[in-house]
Amino acid sequence: MVPFANMMILSMIMGCLALWVYAIIDIVQGSFKKEGDKIVWLVLVLLVPVLGTVLYYLIGQKQKTDSNDIV
Repeated sequence: MVPFANMMILSMIMGCLALWVYAIIDIVQGSFKKEGDKIVWLVLVLLVPVLGTVLYYLIGQKQKTDSNDIV
């Protein structure tokens, strides 16, 4: 039973780490509607990894500009 529990915990940690890395890459490569949003999201995700990543996926994705918008 213990090896199964260890594998489950390791899988959850690896999943969270993958989402965190993807969020950082998405923030760096993306463009936001306001100039300072990229810096704010990057600092938040780096300093508070779990909460920052969750908030970025819930709120930050809506603040990005669409790739179809030409301004």
